[in-house]
Amino acid sequence: MPYKKSHQKIAMGLLSFMPTEKDLKRLRQTMDLYEESSNWKLYVWEEIDIVGVIGVSIENGDAYLQHISVNPSHRKEGIGKKMLEQLKLMLPCDLKPTVSTKTFMLACEEEES
Repeated sequence: MPYKKSHQKIAMGLLSFMPTEKDLKRLRQTMDLYEESSNWKLYVWEEIDIVGVIGVSIENGDAYLQHISVNPSHRKEGIGKKMLEQLKLMLPCDLKPTVSTKTFMLACEEEES
């Protein structure tokens, strides 16, 4: 489901597990991008509770996976892969990794092969 301002605390908590988002100032800047830029979209994954977030930026007709994070107590359940698959279905263009998401995307693609 699309991110809403009411999801801010849980989204920030989940994003803070990303290595690039450990610094609080950096994390707040990232949240500002998702909340204020029409080219940055954040989605939350809800089962009983929100257990994951996935974020993408769209630039010049290309989509870039900026962030993907799953609550540590729900890892190894395939949630990250499910979020990635759903995001790909929603996008009007191909999804490309960034430096920080490349390893995860490659691992998901290897599982599919």
